[in-house]
Amino acid sequence: MGISIRPYKNEDIAAMVSIWNEVVNDGMAFPQTDTLTISGGRDFFSSQTLTAVAERDGVILGLYILHPNNIGRCAHISNASFAVASYARGEGIGEELVRHCLANAGGYGFKILQFNAVVKSNTGAIRLYEKLGFERLGVIPEGFCNKNGVYEDIVLFYHRV
Repeated sequence: MGISIRPYKNEDIAAMVSIWNEVVNDGMAFPQTDTLTISGGRDFFSSQTLTAVAERDGVILGLYILHPNNIGRCAHISNASFAVASYARGEGIGEELVRHCLANAGGYGFKILQFNAVVKSNTGAIRLYEKLGFERLGVIPEGFCNKNGVYEDIVLFYHRV
């Protein structure tokens, strides 16, 4: 595949913002409705426990953010979001990003990676998470309102790291 995954650098921000905003604008996976500016992206990505990018031949193809899912006595549970550029989907980049996240989360003191809101119609993500050993915690009926105003179920997952 020829991709490498590494912590982001400041010069990656524009590409990262573009990829992130593409997923936000798709309106079918991320809960955010507002897109990032370069300045906002710089602040957002730097505030995460880990932000990593997938790169091939100097081109950023995707990214993930890792951070605590909660605070205090629950801060050992992490949460992550993954975004792959539309032109690079279907190449296994998402899988590599999730594997990298799982391999690195423990080094930050996390014991669990939990996904709070995987949209049920995002079947590719659900197949990937189940393939990688994530366990379903349950379903929240109509927990996500997609860009078309349709409420969809969300699935919660977790994986020990």
